Amino acid sequence: MYDYQNPVIPNFLLSVAGGIELIKLNHASRNPRRSQEQTLRRILTYARDTVYGREHHFDTILEARNADELFARYQQYVPANDYEDLRPYVERHKHGEQDILFPGKPFMYATTSGTTNEPKWVPVTNEYFKDVFGNMTKLWMYSFIRCRPKVFTGVCVSIVGKVIEGYAPDGTLYGSVSGVTQKNVPGFLKHLYASPHEIYHIEDYNARYYALMRMGIERNVSLIITANASTIVELVNNANLYYDEYVNDIEHGTLSDKFNFEPEIRAAIEKCLKPNPERAQFLRELKHKYGTVLPKHYWPNLQVLTTWKCGNTKVYVDKLQGFFPEHMMHKEFGYFASECRFGLTLDGTDNTELFPHYHYYEFIAEEDLGKDNPHFLQLDELETGKRYCPYVTTLAGLYRYNMNDLVEVGPFYKNTPTVHMIQKVNGIVTITGEKLHERQFIDAVHKAEADTSRKVRFFVGFADVENSRYHFYYEFDDMATTQAQAEEFTKVVNSYLRKENIEYEQKQVSLRLKDPVTHRLRRDSYEAFKQECIEEGFRDGQFKVNLLMQDEKRHAKFKKLTIE
Repeated sequence: MYDYQNPVIPNFLLSVAGGIELIKLNHASRNPRRSQEQTLRRILTYARDTVYGREHHFDTILEARNADELFARYQQYVPANDYEDLRPYVERHKHGEQDILFPGKPFMYATTSGTTNEPKWVPVTNEYFKDVFGNMTKLWMYSFIRCRPKVFTGVCVSIVGKVIEGYAPDGTLYGSVSGVTQKNVPGFLKHLYASPHEIYHIEDYNARYYALMRMGIERNVSLIITANASTIVELVNNANLYYDEYVNDIEHGTLSDKFNFEPEIRAAIEKCLKPNPERAQFLRELKHKYGTVLPKHYWPNLQVLTTWKCGNTKVYVDKLQGFFPEHMMHKEFGYFASECRFGLTLDGTDNTELFPHYHYYEFIAEEDLGKDNPHFLQLDELETGKRYCPYVTTLAGLYRYNMNDLVEVGPFYKNTPTVHMIQKVNGIVTITGEKLHERQFIDAVHKAEADTSRKVRFFVGFADVENSRYHFYYEFDDMATTQAQAEEFTKVVNSYLRKENIEYEQKQVSLRLKDPVTHRLRRDSYEAFKQECIEEGFRDGQFKVNLLMQDEKRHAKFKKLTIE
């Protein structure tokens, strides 16, 4: 019944390649301070003759005689950066200039949401791609074998982004690093993927989910890779909705004409299809037996599912309970962002092993966040159980870059701390990876005021992770504003958020993020909220409130202030 794959070749080759990387990691992790000194020297030497390197005295920093002096000089000459601090340098690269942040030009760009309507263009150099998306990926794939030796006895359903989304002004491509990585995997791994890379270029997300599950549900899937568990929820929902259509397609070797597939993508997918009446009959019998068919029924050999499990994604992980075979391992994806893959998880824990030989890390303790001159800690100074905001320096032109994340330190790997994600910080909220900034929400409301001529005296937004949506609260200047009018106001706000934040738009289009809910507030609602907080012990002179939050206690207070 199942198209069994012989795992001997991939297991052997990945064990050799991954084993070499594991030896390097173990060596680096035994003395993280020495490794961090070597890594920072390597990065600064690599970029010393660039515009950024000359402006920030990399040569002088490298004259340091020891680790302490090196780290101190680096903090002295190089400021902590957000993306907007680096954007002018990136723009010069985008328009064809070389040797600005790093030698030469980038191999590609990864794009992600920023604080403005212009997304972040994160450069990816050849060196960074080789180290992080080459060598680290070998160890990552090897970690699957270490956890489940039968992981490559079937095929892999991997959900990645578009390989090519467009081109910078100088012709350098921008797109998904994970998509490029998957497209360029060695030949012995290509046949392990259930779908051709063209499938990720389907614009209509409902059609994309259908195609992914149409090709996956026919196969013996033993590995599923996707960052966000919400994607798995949508795939399973799609399978439940179109199960009979899948069965018919599988029986006849077709791809349903009920969905909007681009002609060239349809042609690429159809080349991979052939009639499979035996599998179709098996799937029909599953529905007859169970009624609601789940992945554990059509993928009983599934060995590993890897997604994010920390932070807000736990809500979606909980929704997967009972979906998969009991023997399957749900493996943490690891602390990973477009700007930097910090490390990966090697075993069954939720903690990310850091790579002190590939990145240089700095940290600010949670209690120091917001201070004018916070103390930066080195990797070897972190303490188990404490929380920090990480800053990273990479071979891709990010220098002392603020990740705007709050991570917690777990057990040490060798002598190096591990971390796991807690939440975003500094006015950033995320439900399913959209990274919505408070500033974007404020700007969207003000633009909606201008468009609708409705003045808002006070407004606030809350993330509802459980239901994958935001709640927007408004105290309109005109208290006669109806609920219907308020909802129209929210539609305008939402349209601006989609324009300002590419990740927010993508998550809404892909059905992972629902439309926001509208609430009208009573008159003087902020004053009533503030008074309640002060009565609970907040100091009047220090009281402040963010306008976009993930805070159930504060959310509950505003729920009591709404107009029914």
